[in-house]
Amino acid sequence: MANDPLFLVAIAAVLSVAVILMFGIGGFARGVDGKKSNKIMQLRIAAQFVAVVLVLFFVWMRSGG
Repeated sequence: MANDPLFLVAIAAVLSVAVILMFGIGGFARGVDGKKSNKIMQLRIAAQFVAVVLVLFFVWMRSGG
């Protein structure tokens, strides 16, 4: 499974969501401008959508889809 390129792309997408989330939480903790924090969280939602779609596509492909 680790040699499957789609698996690696899905893992990269999930990790990018985690990085964006940590960056956003760190911004809230530091008291960054609310407008910038909102944009970071919007980016997280978009990245999370892509990650979920990739994970579901990976599961579908592995199940014989």
